Amino acid sequence: MKYLDEGLQLIEEGKLEEGLNKLNIAEKNANHDQLFSLAETYYELGHLQKAQSILENLLELYPDEGSIIVFLAEIYIDLDLEDEAIDYLLEIKDNDDSYLQAQLLLADLYQLQSLDEVAEQKLLAAAKKAPDEVIITYGLGDFYLGRGDYVKAVPFLKKAVFKKDELKGIPIELKLAEAYSASGQFEEALPYYQKGLDEHFEPNALFGYGFTAYQVGDYILAIEQLEALQSLDPDFTTLYPYLAKAQEAENRLDDAMESLRAGMRMDEYNDQLYILAGKLSFKRQRPEEGVSFLQEAIAINPANLEAIQTLAAYFKEQELYEELLDLLHNVRHYEEEGDPLLTWYEADALNKTDEIDQAEKKFREVSEQLGDDLDFLEDYGYFLYEMGYRTEAIEKFEKILIQQPARDDLRQLIIDAQS
Repeated sequence: MKYLDEGLQLIEEGKLEEGLNKLNIAEKNANHDQLFSLAETYYELGHLQKAQSILENLLELYPDEGSIIVFLAEIYIDLDLEDEAIDYLLEIKDNDDSYLQAQLLLADLYQLQSLDEVAEQKLLAAAKKAPDEVIITYGLGDFYLGRGDYVKAVPFLKKAVFKKDELKGIPIELKLAEAYSASGQFEEALPYYQKGLDEHFEPNALFGYGFTAYQVGDYILAIEQLEALQSLDPDFTTLYPYLAKAQEAENRLDDAMESLRAGMRMDEYNDQLYILAGKLSFKRQRPEEGVSFLQEAIAINPANLEAIQTLAAYFKEQELYEELLDLLHNVRHYEEEGDPLLTWYEADALNKTDEIDQAEKKFREVSEQLGDDLDFLEDYGYFLYEMGYRTEAIEKFEKILIQQPARDDLRQLIIDAQS
């Protein structure tokens, strides 16, 4: 097509208006095959309505031609006319060469409309018709992966890996690695991450590789991948908690703290980073810093139970009962349901500050929920013993002795109580 070639050349040279004029001339003189090629050209140029008009005219001449229908459906999708696209695609017969492609498009469209079961049926029907067609096998694996059915995704993606040469440009190993990792099969995921990243670099995959290495306990590999990701994309804030935890596991405590601080600079409202920093500070024998980080986490998210429990446990351990009661008073209205652990801590603090009646109420409130916690039983047992409830106290101490028979101090208390 002389005018088509000339038009494309002019467009490449930046002479858009002249080029489009040539394409208009080409359209008036083209045969049907050439019109289809011209529609492809308009589509590539972003002139969707022009491509749509040509294809709709061709479809009137060839109403059963699947390639025209599929192409037109793709344009309708780009124009946000999903229902029209579905109507056209449903017209393609199962003996049409474009049938399988149509089923893939239909599956995508039904997924967009949250009709996952219908999408799955389309893909399974296509797989039944063409069980060895790799694009359908991959499509099913990718569908299950996107839906979160990672175990279901694995066999389809694994089968597709063997024919990956037919899936040009698709990072099939990385998809399989993601499915393995997300289903808890971390060891199986690692080699696919390594091979996939050699061929297709993706930040999400690099994170997945580091995360998976962390899960299997290969902290050196995890650090290597996550530090590489940090260098390439420091705004990828999900990496920082896992990088810090891997560094901590390697006893690189200073590096771990620096990673957490770097994460805070990127995402100052990520309360999880402050919790990790608080716990790490305690481990580094810097309790004041630990308290400060945990208080910051609670300021960011007053309902963060992990931060509250960690700080409350520290106050209890250090016998800072007034601070503990103040903390619990300040966060109580953020609790949807009373946390039994915090109620226990409150009961112990009330006891230690001579609020005996309130302490007894709180202890009894959680006695059934925490009846198997040995530390709780010890606190509660001592409280009951001091209150004169010796029979109940003995029951708590005897329960502890079943698990800790070497506790001679408790045996002596039982003897004293019974004498």
